[in-house]
Amino acid sequence: MNPQPFLRAFTAPAWLCAFSFLAAMVAVLQFSLRAYVPGSLDPGGFTFANFIDLLKPLYARVFFDTVVICFLTAVSTLIVGYPLAYALVRTQSAAIKSILLVIVVTPLFLGEVVRTYSWIIVLGNNGFINSILLNLGIIRQPVQFMFTTFGVVVALVHVTMPVMVIMLAAGLSHIDRDYQRAAESLGAGPIRVFLTVTLPLSMPGVVAGVTTAFAWTFSAFATPQLIGGGRVNMISNLVYQLGFASFNFPFAASLCVAGLALTIVVLSGLRLASRRLENIGPH
Repeated sequence: MNPQPFLRAFTAPAWLCAFSFLAAMVAVLQFSLRAYVPGSLDPGGFTFANFIDLLKPLYARVFFDTVVICFLTAVSTLIVGYPLAYALVRTQSAAIKSILLVIVVTPLFLGEVVRTYSWIIVLGNNGFINSILLNLGIIRQPVQFMFTTFGVVVALVHVTMPVMVIMLAAGLSHIDRDYQRAAESLGAGPIRVFLTVTLPLSMPGVVAGVTTAFAWTFSAFATPQLIGGGRVNMISNLVYQLGFASFNFPFAASLCVAGLALTIVVLSGLRLASRRLENIGPH
């Protein structure tokens, strides 16, 4: 039986989604090349002024801050998620594995707004963390976590944690234990085994997790909007402000196009820089 007809039928939804996405991007691109007419929702003629205006320090700063926040989020998620993924793969206890799996997967079942409001309760001046520190006498006045880059990164780490742990666990689960046993038989201690065998062999999962976390964070909106409170802006927040507050849809569209282009460039750079890391290990 020729499987080709079934293959076409099964891939038809994917092709439809890809075509719809491409059509939407073409519409955004042509809208970004139109002039903004104040007081009107209809765009003007074709122009490149929107992309020229992106070079202004105000907008360039938002692009820079977005890349920095995405990078900090990806690295922080890796640092927090690696021990969880390692324990999830290596533990022999079914109960511990179930608890870790629940901890890791739970954020996926919560809406972004719900997660963000939960962090507002935790990070607020009268929130959970400040209340404990004040009651213990460690601080005399609340620490400002809200409306800071630190608070935004902490909340975004919670959002990207499931994806990072799943990818790291997949990479760790494919490591042959015989390499670790060989290192131990040669006198290597647990730390040296981890640094010379486990960590290098898990690099494909690390690279995949970091790049995915970076791209995932780049389009974040609700978290920087609520935690940042207008003081910490990312590209998506600027698009919202220009599109729905100022009704400058052409310039908002140019921000979307520039943001997509920047994401592709940064991810391509990360891919090239990490290509050697993915090839570490025995072949």
